[in-house]
Amino acid sequence: MRTTVDIPDPIYRQLKSRAALQGRSVKELILQGVEAELGVETGRRRKGRISLPLIKSRQPGRLRLSNKIINEIILP
Repeated sequence: MRTTVDIPDPIYRQLKSRAALQGRSVKELILQGVEAELGVETGRRRKGRISLPLIKSRQPGRLRLSNKIINEIILP
């Protein structure tokens, strides 16, 4: 569905700046705000800590990884 909304210039500049800082589009940021206002859960955001895999190296300070090795570590 498409709609037209008039946003005052100063607010739109802030919106555009915030979207750029987050690496998102203005549309995505507006949609997130509408979803938050309506209490819609999209499942896009996870709350809590994310644990990343620990990869040990035989020589501290340097570890050479290929895409194949990374995939094997992440997706056993």
